[in-house]
Amino acid sequence: MSWHDLVFLGGSLLTVVALLPTLRDLDARIPLATSVPKFALAVIYTGTFYSLGMTFSAIGLLGTAVMWSLVVRYRSPTRRYLPTDQSEPPIDGATVAEPSQRLGTDGDRL
Repeated sequence: MSWHDLVFLGGSLLTVVALLPTLRDLDARIPLATSVPKFALAVIYTGTFYSLGMTFSAIGLLGTAVMWSLVVRYRSPTRRYLPTDQSEPPIDGATVAEPSQRLGTDGDRL
């Protein structure tokens, strides 16, 4: 194992941590034109690093690929995968949620 392997592992773990708020935010919508290529690149890089014998880098990028696949599935703008207790938002905008209903648990999001 070289120090390069650890550097790439660290970068991948940082990406995993950076994607956590996106997955936790129910209102986040990441375009598929962003998330699908990032997922595909993570998968390709996983195989590339593994073939080079950089196992830790490959494991880190596999984690990154998993996170991007979750973003693709749950945070795409199509809103296909809403939690079961949520309904589609009104198209005409006739119903507006009260501000207290839109606040997150930390109270600073609108």
